[in-house]
Amino acid sequence: MGKPKNERRVAENEARAFSKYIDSSPYKLNLVAEMIRGKKAEKALTDLQFSNKRIAKDVKKVLQSAVANAENNHSLDVDRLYVAEATVGKSVVMKRFQARARGKAGRIEKFFSNLTIIVREKAE
Repeated sequence: MGKPKNERRVAENEARAFSKYIDSSPYKLNLVAEMIRGKKAEKALTDLQFSNKRIAKDVKKVLQSAVANAENNHSLDVDRLYVAEATVGKSVVMKRFQARARGKAGRIEKFFSNLTIIVREKAE
C-alpha cells in the first residue's frame, strides 16, 4: 500500500531549498537575493559571507542547503552549480503597538518573508 511517490518539483539538473518565516521584510531580503542571482554557487557563498547585510547569514544557510541537496539527493556536480533562481515572497505580518500620547496607540508591523533558491548544474 502506501502513497505514490511525489513528483519532482524541479528539473533533473536542479535542486531546491526553501525557508519560511525569515525575520526581514521582502524588500530587504530581495536586495540580498539580487546579489546572488545568476552567479556560481561558490562565488555566491563568498559574496554572502562578506556582505554587511544582517539577512545575508540566513540567505547563505538556504544556499548551502540547496547545494547540499544537489550533491546528496540529486547527485549533481557541486563545481558546476549556479544560482538559477532566488525568489522572495511575503509571509506573515506580526502586528504590535506602541503607546503614544493621550492614550492613543501607534501601529508597528513586523514583516516576515519566504525564500526559495534553485541551483542548476551547467551543461558543458
